[in-house]
Amino acid sequence: MRSPRYSLLIANRQTGSVRRLTFARRPALIILGTIMSIPVLIGLGARWSARAEIQSLQASNETLQLENDSYRVATSELAQQISTLQGAMTELTDQAQLDPSSRDAMNSLPPVVKSRAMGGAPMLAPVDPTTAPNTKATQGEATASTLNILKDLLGVLENRLDTVRTGVERQQALASATPSIWPVIGWLSSAFGSREDPVNGGADFHPGLDISADYGTPVKATADGTIESAGWAGDYGNMILLKHGYGMSTRYGHMSRLAVSPGQTVKRGQVIGYVGATGRTTGSHLHYEILLNGARINPLNLLGSHR
Repeated sequence: MRSPRYSLLIANRQTGSVRRLTFARRPALIILGTIMSIPVLIGLGARWSARAEIQSLQASNETLQLENDSYRVATSELAQQISTLQGAMTELTDQAQLDPSSRDAMNSLPPVVKSRAMGGAPMLAPVDPTTAPNTKATQGEATASTLNILKDLLGVLENRLDTVRTGVERQQALASATPSIWPVIGWLSSAFGSREDPVNGGADFHPGLDISADYGTPVKATADGTIESAGWAGDYGNMILLKHGYGMSTRYGHMSRLAVSPGQTVKRGQVIGYVGATGRTTGSHLHYEILLNGARINPLNLLGSHR
């Protein structure tokens, strides 16, 4: 069926001219409908675009939340590791403190003994923070990179802390094994070296110290160690040989009574016997020797003035 046609008259009042516009109804309605639907289509497009943008933002937000959760977990782990390192450093600081007598005695040891006891500290590569995270990377990648760098740094610090701890433990062990206190309260009656034999008056080399003291005065171990022997030993009388490790031993002679037995472990300052006059002696005193790799050394080099 043919669409009805309509005419639109347009008159000019000044000139009196009249113009006629003829159009069909169906095309006119189509054009009118198209014009009226444009705002609707624009609104729908804007709505769809906003919805897509919101969905994108929601997805980004969820990703950021996951990254933040991972960051919080990693940060908590790093904080715990840092706290552990701080505690370990405090512990090492306390352990590294030596009493003056032990420190002075250990410092007086021959370098070869200290070097063997302490061992060689391994050379560690310097801390390398690598490079900063790539500025073109995403926030998640940058965060992960930063955390990895921090973890690597903490790993290096932990390795170094272990090395320092090992050094402190070795230092403590050497200090504990180094004779550093006087074995008995008394007065020095004969020093280390050449002297006149107190029994026959001839020339003599004295391999230790004679410390005069009252009969029965307690004799103490001058360092940690294990009793190598304890009993009668000829001219030494009742004698104790105490092995400390690192090639060091101490000998205690002329005692009236022994308070330890072979194989027993003792600590510095522990009573191991009592002053006497047994063996080849002219009076009540303690004969004290320090042996380093089997050779006698002057005990005063390690004892100093600490009593």
